[in-house]
Amino acid sequence: MISWIKGELVDLWQTNNKFYILINCQGLGYEIQILESIYIKLKTKEIPHQKIVLWLKHIKKEDSDYLFGFISKDQKDFFIDILNIKGIGSQIGMSLLNKFSIDEIINAINSKDKKLISSVQGIGQKMTERIILELKNKSKMKIKDSEKEKNSNYLKENNELNSILQDIDLTLQSLNYPNKEIKKLLPILVNEIKNNKNSMIENDKFSFEYILKLAMNHLDNNSNLGR
Repeated sequence: MISWIKGELVDLWQTNNKFYILINCQGLGYEIQILESIYIKLKTKEIPHQKIVLWLKHIKKEDSDYLFGFISKDQKDFFIDILNIKGIGSQIGMSLLNKFSIDEIINAINSKDKKLISSVQGIGQKMTERIILELKNKSKMKIKDSEKEKNSNYLKENNELNSILQDIDLTLQSLNYPNKEIKKLLPILVNEIKNNKNSMIENDKFSFEYILKLAMNHLDNNSNLGR
């Protein structure tokens, strides 16, 4: 089973609404169907032609093998989730991801936007309902994972805040707040700070003391609600 590839671009082409590349990996040429967004970036040289890295979904059939390539593991995993829905084949999955981003599909699923999903060629009303039903729980998990990744990247870019939150974590533990509640709270604090950072700095609130007070208020309020 081939699940990942790194190689040199040999050729790329379009057949109707399908997009392909040929990659040389250690002397072997791999023909891979890709998303239109990748094809456009390669065509306009936004991605260097020398080396290409793709996450692959390998589909074996009786008479042939098919490779589908994605820039990120999230795209590949979401494609697999789509294929696991009864009645949906690889080309419908690729068409859906060609037309919409994962976030757009997830938003449509959560808002039950049948019109958006059924706008993809080959997806009728019954299939739309099946997609919404079967991907709803998975889409919620992906939103949480996406938020975690965004918060993690934000903290990497903001060393001062990252250091403050680490100190707050230790301080809250020393004050005997439940560790489980502290872990739940930290992403909430990150989101609040992200949304109000500029005003907090202007009002001299971007400090260990202020954020600790904010954290304790959250924890104390949640504790009172639970009583």
